[in-house]
Amino acid sequence: MAITGQRSGHTAQLKQTKPADTTAADETYQKAKQLYEQGTGESLRQAIKLFEQALVVYRKVGDRQSQAFTVAHLGKIYSDLGQQPKALDYLNQALVLRRQIGDQKGESITLNNIGNVYSNTGELQKAIEYFQRALLLKQKMGDRAGEAITINNIGNVYLDLGEQQKALDYFEQSLALRRQVADKPGEARTLNNIGKVYSDLGEQQKALEYFQQSLPLYQQTKDKSSEASTLNNIGTIYLMTGEQQKALDYFQKSLVLRRDVGDKLGEARTINNIGRVFLDLKDQQKALNYFQQSLPLFQAVENKLGIAANFSNIGYIYLGSGEQQRALDYFQQSLPLYKLVGNRDGEALALYNIATVQRNQGNLNAALTNIKTVISIVEDQRTKINSQELRTSYFATVQNYYQFYIDLLMQLHKQQPSRGYDALALQTSERARARSLLELLSEANADIRQGVEPKLISQQQNLQKQLDNLEKRRIQILSRNPTEAQVQALETESETLLEQYQQIQAKIRATSPNYAALTQLQPLSLTQIQQQVLDDDTLLLEYSLGEKRSYLWLVSNKNITSYELPKRADIEAAVQNFRQAITSPYLKPNSSINALSQLILSPVATQLQNKRLVIVSDGALQYVPFAALTKPNVKETSTYEPLLLNHEIITLPSASTVAILRREYKQRQPAAKTLVVLADPIFSQDDERLQGKSQTSTLVASENNLNSLALTRAARDADISFERLTFTRQEAAQILALVPANKAKQAVDFTASRTTATSNELSQYSIVHFATHGIINSKHPELSGIVLSLFDQSGKPQNGFLRLHDVFNLKLQAELVVLSACQTGLGEEVKGEGLVGLTRGFMYAGSPRVVVSLWSVDDQATSELMKTFYEKMLKTKLKPAAALRAAQLEIWRTQKYTAPYYWAAFTLQGEWK
Repeated sequence: MAITGQRSGHTAQLKQTKPADTTAADETYQKAKQLYEQGTGESLRQAIKLFEQALVVYRKVGDRQSQAFTVAHLGKIYSDLGQQPKALDYLNQALVLRRQIGDQKGESITLNNIGNVYSNTGELQKAIEYFQRALLLKQKMGDRAGEAITINNIGNVYLDLGEQQKALDYFEQSLALRRQVADKPGEARTLNNIGKVYSDLGEQQKALEYFQQSLPLYQQTKDKSSEASTLNNIGTIYLMTGEQQKALDYFQKSLVLRRDVGDKLGEARTINNIGRVFLDLKDQQKALNYFQQSLPLFQAVENKLGIAANFSNIGYIYLGSGEQQRALDYFQQSLPLYKLVGNRDGEALALYNIATVQRNQGNLNAALTNIKTVISIVEDQRTKINSQELRTSYFATVQNYYQFYIDLLMQLHKQQPSRGYDALALQTSERARARSLLELLSEANADIRQGVEPKLISQQQNLQKQLDNLEKRRIQILSRNPTEAQVQALETESETLLEQYQQIQAKIRATSPNYAALTQLQPLSLTQIQQQVLDDDTLLLEYSLGEKRSYLWLVSNKNITSYELPKRADIEAAVQNFRQAITSPYLKPNSSINALSQLILSPVATQLQNKRLVIVSDGALQYVPFAALTKPNVKETSTYEPLLLNHEIITLPSASTVAILRREYKQRQPAAKTLVVLADPIFSQDDERLQGKSQTSTLVASENNLNSLALTRAARDADISFERLTFTRQEAAQILALVPANKAKQAVDFTASRTTATSNELSQYSIVHFATHGIINSKHPELSGIVLSLFDQSGKPQNGFLRLHDVFNLKLQAELVVLSACQTGLGEEVKGEGLVGLTRGFMYAGSPRVVVSLWSVDDQATSELMKTFYEKMLKTKLKPAAALRAAQLEIWRTQKYTAPYYWAAFTLQGEWK
C-alpha cells in the first residue's frame, strides 16, 4: 500500500520568516522534494541524502515545523522503498512534532501514513487503529479529500483480511467522496480497489471493467506506481481466466514500472505473479526461479501476506513434482503467517493445501481435521457478505474445498463403511449447493424492508423506476437502427443501474431487523432429509461430480447407499452425446441414451422399483431430463422405453430446498381463483393484429434486427428469434375451457403484457401459465426473462420483457407456475448454486413448484402436452407432478410425438405433494 499525502504540500509553510542560517537548508529541502516527486528509485535515494542534510540544520536551530515536514517525507520515502522499520521511526518522530506544534492536518496525514506502514507489514489491526484515529481528525476538520483517502485505506485493510463485504462498503464510501471533491487520481485508486474485491469474489469480468476504468486515469495523471498496480491487477484477471500469455504481457509491463519507481513490494508481487503464470504453464523450474526472486523482496519489506503466498506457491511446485514432504513443509510455513495477519481466506487455503498433502500421504484422519476447519472458515466468511449475488460468487470460488471434503469422506467410508461417513458426505453435498436459494426462500415471506431506513427504500424504488424507464428508452432507441456505440452505451447504463440496485438490496439486508432475525438456515442432515422430505414411495438420487471420481447417493426414508461413479469429464462427454440425440425430433435407435443411463443409473437400477424419483443433479447432469433415460442393465432392444414409464420424476436444486418450501408455504391461504394464462403476445410489426394501427414502429421484427438489437444482448446471446407461437392461443383456449369463467383469466394479444404480468391481480390465481418465448441469458443471467407483447393497443413499441429481477418482485399466491416456453429451465450455471434462472425467481415470488423446459420446444406438441397436463390436473385431480408424467406418457404413446424431443423437455421443479 503506498504512503499517502501531498508530495508538494509543505512549500508555503517553509517560506515563512526563518533564521538566516536555515536558508541553505530550505533550498536543500526543496531540491530533495523535487527529487521525491520524480518517484524513481534512484531519485528517492538522492532525496534521502538531501532531506537528512536539511534535517541536521533544522534540529540545530530548533525549527520543529520544518523538522516535522522533513521527517514525514523521510518516513514516506523509506516506506516506498520497503524499509518499513526506518519509515516507522521517522513517521513517529513526525507525529510527536506535529502534535507539539498543533498541526492537526499534518497529524492526520502522519497517522494515515503510519497506518499504511502497518498495513504493508501485515499488522492489520494496528493499521485499522491508526486509520480510525486519522479519520476522526479529518472528519473533525471537514477534510473530505483526506477522509476519502483514509476510508479507502481502511477498505484495503479489510481486503487483506479477506472481509470483502466490509472492504466494498468502505470503497463505495470513498468513491462517493472522491467524486464529490473531483479527485480524479483518488477516484482511479478506489475504482482499482473495487475491482480487487470483485476479483477476490470470483467476478472476474466485473473486476476487469473496474481496472480498465482506472488505468487511463492513472496514465493521464502520470501516476506510474498506480498504473503499475493496475497493470498487475489486469494481469491477475487474465491469469485467473486461463489467458496466460495476456497475463504475462501485463505483468511484464507492470514490472518495468514497478522497478522504475522503486516500489519493492509491488515488484515482489508482480515477480510472484509471473511465477504463477509459469506454474500454470507447467514450467516448474521457471516458476520456481521467479518465486525464489520474489521471496527475499517480500522478506526485505516484511510483508507477511506476500511471504505466505510465496511459500504456498513454492509448495505447489513440489506438490506437482510429487515431493509431498517438501510441499507440506512450505504449506505449513504459510499457515502461521496467514493466522498472524488475520487473513481467514489465506488460512483456509493453507489448511486445504496441508490437507491435500496429508490425503496423498494416506493420513486421511489428519486431512479430515484440517478440511473441517476450512469448511468452518468458509461458512463464516460467506455469512459476512450481504449481497446475495456476491455471496453466490464467493461460494463458487470455494467449491473445490467442499468437493475435497466429500471425496475424503467417501474414501473414509470405503475403509470404514459402518462409521456413517457416507451420510456426512451427503450432508456436505447439501451444504455445497443452492445455499443462496435456501436463504432467498427463507426471506421471501419476511418483509425485510420493514424497519429499514426510508431513504434506502426510496433509493430502491427510484432505481426500479430507472430500470423500467431505461427499458422503455432502450426499445425506442433500438427501433431506429441504432449505432453499435448507442447499443454499447445502453448496455453500460444497464449494468451500472443493475449493480447499484444490487448494492441497495445488500444495504437493505444489512440494516433490516427482520433479515437479522432470520435464523441462518442450515442444509438438512441425512435424518432430516428422511423425515422431512421423503416418504415410503419416494427415493432421492443425489449426484456430486468430481475431478477424479463422482458419487451418487440413493436415499430412502429408511436407508442410504452410496456409489462411486466415473469422473466429471466422462459424464460430461456422455451428457453431450445424449443431448445431441434427445433434442432431435427423430427417434432413432441411439446408443448415447443407453450409454448415459448405464453410466449414472446402473448401480441403483435394481433398487428403483416403481417409486417416485427425486433427482438432485450436479454440473452437466442439470441439462438431462431423467424422464427420457432408459432403465439400465436391461437387454437392449429396438423398443425405446423411457424411465418415465415406471417413475414419476422431480428435479430439485437440493433436497433441503423442498423442506424450506414446505415450511414457508404451509400456513398460506389458497388463492381465490384458479388459472390465469398469458399467451400469444405480439412480437412483430408484421403481425396481422397490428394492421390498421397507425403508430407501429420498425421494432424487433426480423432475426437480422434481433442479432443487433433484439431485446439487446439478452436475445442475441441466447441466439433465438421471435416468431409468433400460433398454437399458444389454442393452448390457452383449451386449458381455460377446463375452468369456470369466473375462476379464470385469459390475457392474449396486447393484454399478454408486462403490465398484466406485474399487476397485483396475478396473486388471485393458484396457477399462473405463460405460453410465450423465454430468453435464458447465460452471459448476463439478470437479463433472462419472458417475452410478452412488444406493442401496446395503439401499435406503439413497449417494454415487453419480464426480466429476472421483475420476477423476484412479484407477489404470487400460486401453487404452480408453468413456463410453456423455450429453455426456461436453464440459466447461468454457477458452482454451488446450479442453474440460476427463472425457476428460483418464481419460487421466491411465491410458487412452491414450477414447470419449465430444458430446450426449445415444438409449438404444436407443447400445446397438446399442456392440454393433457391440465386435464389430468383439473379433471382427474392428479397432483401436478403426477399429472405431468401422465401427460408425457400419453404424448409419448402418440405415434407422431414418440421422440423425447417433443415431450421430455418439460420437468417439474419443487414440491411434488
